[in-house]
Amino acid sequence: MPAHYERLSYLDNSFLALESRTTHMHVAGIVILEAPPLRTPGGGIDTPRIRALVESKLHLIPRYRQRLAWVPLEKHPVWVDDEEFDLDYHVRHYSLPRPGTFDQLESLIGIMMSHQLDRSKPLWEFNIVEGLEDDRFAIVSKIHHCMIDGISGVDLMTVLLGFGPSEEVDEPEPFIPRPAPSGNELVVRETARRTARMLNAMKSVRQLGDDAREMTAKGAQRTRAAGYSLASGWLTRASKTPLNGKVGAARSFGTMQTPLSEVKDIKNRAGGSVNDVVLATVAGGVRRWLLEAKGFDVGDLDFRVMAPVSVRAHDQRGTLGNQVAMWLVTLPVSEPDPLRRFTAVQEATKHLKETNQALGASTLVRLSAGAPATLVSMASRLAAGVRPFNMTVTNVPGPQFPLFMLNSRMLESYALVPLWQEHGVGVALFSYAGTVFWGLNADYDIIPDLDEFAAAMDYAFKELHAAAMGAKPKKAAKSGARKRPPLGTK
Repeated sequence: MPAHYERLSYLDNSFLALESRTTHMHVAGIVILEAPPLRTPGGGIDTPRIRALVESKLHLIPRYRQRLAWVPLEKHPVWVDDEEFDLDYHVRHYSLPRPGTFDQLESLIGIMMSHQLDRSKPLWEFNIVEGLEDDRFAIVSKIHHCMIDGISGVDLMTVLLGFGPSEEVDEPEPFIPRPAPSGNELVVRETARRTARMLNAMKSVRQLGDDAREMTAKGAQRTRAAGYSLASGWLTRASKTPLNGKVGAARSFGTMQTPLSEVKDIKNRAGGSVNDVVLATVAGGVRRWLLEAKGFDVGDLDFRVMAPVSVRAHDQRGTLGNQVAMWLVTLPVSEPDPLRRFTAVQEATKHLKETNQALGASTLVRLSAGAPATLVSMASRLAAGVRPFNMTVTNVPGPQFPLFMLNSRMLESYALVPLWQEHGVGVALFSYAGTVFWGLNADYDIIPDLDEFAAAMDYAFKELHAAAMGAKPKKAAKSGARKRPPLGTK
């Protein structure tokens, strides 16, 4: 069997380069499911059956049985099959003290997210957590960002979840790992690859012909878009706030929920998009938290968020790896009126669309794609040190109908986005079955009380909804942040 490997793209490699002892570059998904359909006679969750389900699907996601290797001298990472793959290492079982509260689950997730993935093994974990109150259990999947982005994550979720209840678990297909190339072979094959790429580029230049004008026009379009993207603030530092400081290794995790119908109420009354509603809510929540929890002056604050935008083509759905570009959005945190905040966000995202800044950001990534791995690492760390934005906000639409793992219905689904240097919190949203689920990943020291931050977000959404509907703010039945106890307490 011939030796096999796959190169990581520049963007995927950058997530490895950005990682340090305190900046963990893994993402996570947390799903809450019904316990009774998978309960054993002893009262626990049938973990062996779930493990068998995972094993039966691994042939559909081959990256899950691959590990990292590096090209000698160049030091560029590649994927190779893991000849010592052990499913039991990756599929793990935990139990909360019964009846385990959601607060305790959040604390456990915070502990899980405080530790990096082992780079000598495939970069994922699948944690089954039983004992959750109200006849539920949780699954916490953790995967390195170099393997996956938000949109491909939705496709990956459908591998294990179905449209209806099912008892079937297929027999796993045999895994025969392909040999990894030796260091010398990697050097030879990569040298040949670069030579072939250069020859193909020269051939393409000779074959331009009548396509020259079209390519020039496309190049000019990309250049303009890249210029707009750079001018949006990527080369300058955003304002320093209490949300930005020295990040440690410890994490805390929090959640909130908003009804999708109320999100659409705002969109339908005030215009714009669901993402505009999300960003305006974040602007209001940050404003309230800075003013009330920290007594921080928000006047003329240059507060920016990075919002990932998918550039994944339709025929790339279901593939792993990152196909995203980054919007840089300035949020109107200094504006006290919720509808004016929404209008300002709407105008900002409209400008981003009109100037095609997703194309501009992806063009800048392409221009950097040929850089040696050492320069990639230096550039990534330098860019992170500039801190051109204050936090990450990512919003992934999900299915609006029930999904099942075997016979267990999925009840809730949260996502987690990693923290960059000097970023105390990141916000990830996933909409499912009529509800928008918010996942808050925070540095444990920068935001010691994540409840207050979640409550500020919750209030900001209700305030915006009330303003859009022409009513006073009132408590929404399905919205709200749960109280989170300190780590290690019940």
